[in-house]
This record gives sequence, structure tokens and C-alpha cells, in this order.
Amino acid sequence: MPVNLVPPRAEDLLPVKGVALGVAEAGVRKANRKDLMVMRLAAGASVAGVFTQNRFCAAPVIVCKQQLAGGKWVRALVVNTGNANAGTGEDGLARSRLACAELARLLGCDGEQVLPFSTGVIMEPLPVERIVAALPRALADCREDNWANAAEAIMTTDTVPKACSRRLELGGKQVSVTGMAKGAGMIHPDMATMLGFVATDAAVSRAALQQMLSQAAARSFNRISVDGDTSTNDSFILIATGAAGTQAIADESHPDYAALAAAVTDVAVWLAQAIIRDGEGATKFITVQVQGGKTEEECGKVAYAIAHSPLVKTAFFASDPNLGRLLCAIGYAGIPDLDVGRVRLYLGDVLVAADGGRNPAYREEDGQRVMQQSEITVRVELARGAAETTVWTCDLSHDYVSINADYRS
Repeated sequence: MPVNLVPPRAEDLLPVKGVALGVAEAGVRKANRKDLMVMRLAAGASVAGVFTQNRFCAAPVIVCKQQLAGGKWVRALVVNTGNANAGTGEDGLARSRLACAELARLLGCDGEQVLPFSTGVIMEPLPVERIVAALPRALADCREDNWANAAEAIMTTDTVPKACSRRLELGGKQVSVTGMAKGAGMIHPDMATMLGFVATDAAVSRAALQQMLSQAAARSFNRISVDGDTSTNDSFILIATGAAGTQAIADESHPDYAALAAAVTDVAVWLAQAIIRDGEGATKFITVQVQGGKTEEECGKVAYAIAHSPLVKTAFFASDPNLGRLLCAIGYAGIPDLDVGRVRLYLGDVLVAADGGRNPAYREEDGQRVMQQSEITVRVELARGAAETTVWTCDLSHDYVSINADYRS
């Protein structure tokens, strides 16, 4: 079960004017499950994207980046689960483009105006004929208040759909920001297997939208880790339809930019944390805060050394305050001139290490009390400067092994 995460209620997800979503059962990998989602966009919508840094990136990632670089207005997105269409070479590219072309034909637009996304098993041919056959059903299902069903349709090993909304006022107009994401395993930044889609009915230029998206990604999906594996398919898309009638935000100097960017980032952070709460086999949600670094980069090295460590993560699963594992991770994080005598380590509200070793006042029962909680904060003070960062991770359980051992079954 996910850690303190419940499925979103459809009535809590705000429709975004100019975005209609539809789902269908295409039988991509398994029958009788929602595995195809179409998102239809109003004419003139701006779209920005950030993608995985994995060199074996999937065919839809390659095609999506090419379509965005082409500069045409995006009219639709097509998303399938069950098959990643990654490690499939030129044939995979052709199948991804065929899905775009067929959806474009049904919508009366250009194939280059459709963005494709896939998630699932790697190195298997995409059954594009099943997707094409189901596209009319997905289009027939399109409506603006369909975010809950859409969030369910993009799931793979997720146990609950992930979606949330925020509302704000810009220039006297009510604006909605709604987003959804999928992801539970193969999660690590650049990007951290996840797909994320956030939309707003505010008007934003492509350049400003890309900046807004990059800022949100840096504070959300690029600060999470389930298992340290960077997926082939990670994609995070931000859409602005302009249908709310607001004044167009051209760049960061616009008076409405900061408020909208904050709302987009807030949605992205919630979705990123939801992925960790629903991490494969997770029983603990862990916040790792590293403070007092010379740079944010070195703070990140320490935070991810802790977040990635199988020994640390299994100790959290066992509720075992094996604190030497935390000190070990801090020590190998890659800061050669770290003065360990100045480092302070906290587990929740408990100071467990200082002056190069165990805090003399630390008691095992205090550590045990914190480790038994479902939500835990690890705080590291480096005493080297003013930089800081926060990363979210989860424990590593028996179920993680079972889920991934059976993934292709």
C-alpha cells in the first residue's frame, strides 16, 4: 500500500479549459485495463517538455523532441502503457510516428502536431495496430473533466492514480492548474519510469513555459529516487491553453509569472512526492535534507548517497536505526575535503551524530521511535556554507524485489 496516499477524487480535479482527455482499453499488453489516453488541446496551446537523459531513450521521446523542435502548434498527445517502445530502433520510431499520424488523421491536423508517450516493458515491439484501433474510442471519451480516468490510464506498477489541482487568480481571471503523473519504479532524476503532464488555462509563451517547466522539474521530479535507475521514457510536459482569457505571460518579468510558476511547481512537487509514496513496495516516505554545504551540487551528492543506498533503505524498511550506514553514505558522497568532525546528523528530531561520531546523549530507543514512523526526515548539517537541498526517497522492501522479478509476467 502507498504511504499516506489515497486516489484523487474526480470532483477535486479542476478541468482546464482547452484540454479534453479520453481513455480506452487498447489491450497493449493486457486485456480489460485502461491503457490508452488521448489529450486533445485547443488551437494555439503552448507546450513545453523536459525528458530523460538516458542515452537509450525511447522512440516516443525521440519523436516527441523532434515534434516540439519543429515549432508547429501541438494539437494532441497520445499515451500508452504496457509497452515502452524503447530499445526498438528504427522500427520503434516508425510505430511511434504511425500512432501520431493516425490520431492526426482523426483530428484533421498534421502528424507533427501530435506528441507520443509510452511506458512499460522495454525492447518489445509496440503493438501500434491495437493503439490505432482504439483511438476512436479514446477520442469519443474526451472531455475536460476526465482527469481522474486519465490518471488511471497511464499507470503501470502504480497502485493508485496520481493527480492534483490548484486554482489561482491572474489579472482578475480564475486560472486552473491540474496535473497527473505515473511512476513507482525505475525512478531517479534526469528525469525521475515516470510520465508527468501538467496543464493550465493561463496564456503563456513557449519560451516562458519552458523556463517555468525547467524550474518546476528541478524542484520536483529531479529530486526524487526510488531505486536510482534513470528510465528510458521519462517525460514531463507543461501545457498552457490561454483559454482562461488572461494576459499572455511572455517572460519572467511579467507580473503574473511568479504566481503561476509557483502553482505549477506546487503541483509538480505534489506529484513527485506521490511517486515516492507509491514507490514499488514502499512502506516509508523519507525526506533527506542536507544543509550547510558550499554549493547545492555537493548537498545533492550527500542527499543522493543516502537516498540511493540499498543498505540505508533496507534499514529503514526494518525500522532499524543502523546509523553507521547513514554516516557511511555521507562519507562516500564525493566531498574530498569534508570535515567529518563538523557534520551533524539528525534522525527526525533526534541528534544522532556529532563531532565525528555518535552523539553521547543519543539513545537507541529514540532512534527506534523515529524509524518506526511511516514518514521520516533525515537531516545532515555539513557546516561548510549556506547551500542546501532536499530529496525524497522511500525504503526498499521485499515487495520491491517481488514486483520487479515478476514485471514481465
